[in-house]
Amino acid sequence: MSVVISVRVPRWVKEKLEEHGVNIAELVRRKLIEEARRLEEEELDRELEEVGRILAERIDPYEVAVLVREDRRSR
Repeated sequence: MSVVISVRVPRWVKEKLEEHGVNIAELVRRKLIEEARRLEEEELDRELEEVGRILAERIDPYEVAVLVREDRRSR
C-alpha cells in the first residue's frame, strides 16, 4: 500500500524541472527510497557495532585462539 506525500517548492524549481523533462514524482519517489535505505543501513551499522562491542567484552581472544588450535589439531 502506498501513501501520498505533498511538498511545496518554489514555482521556479517546478518549472525548471519540467523544462528539462524531469518526471518529478519519479525523482521524489526514488530519492525518498534511497534515503530510507541509507537510514536503514546506518541503523544496522550502529546495531552491529553494539553487538561487536558486547561480544568483545564477553569473548576472550586468547580462549578463541586456544579453541582454534585444538580444532586444527583434531583434524
